[in-house]
Amino acid sequence: MKEKIADEMDVRVTHGSGNVFVDLGFDDAEARVLLMRADLMIALTRFIRDKKWTQAEAAKRMGITQPRVSKLKKGAWEEFSLDMLLTLATRAGLYMELKLAA
Repeated sequence: MKEKIADEMDVRVTHGSGNVFVDLGFDDAEARVLLMRADLMIALTRFIRDKKWTQAEAAKRMGITQPRVSKLKKGAWEEFSLDMLLTLATRAGLYMELKLAA
């Protein structure tokens, strides 16, 4: 029965732009900043996981509270500016390199 339903469905595929925030309707400049923030949050979360740090240990190393680490790990992007994420990454031991492209 499932096969028949799948055959009858009108499936449409829309290719993304490569930036989900552009696809969601943000203007290009804001979408780029949001993508950088999301990428930094993912990198920080993975770094904390790979180091096997508890949230309390990560908080101490980054100079923030444990609830802020929890928000970071949950992806609460609206809670963190790009500047703050860069600061946290540096405090954790990550180093970023900014590359500009035309």
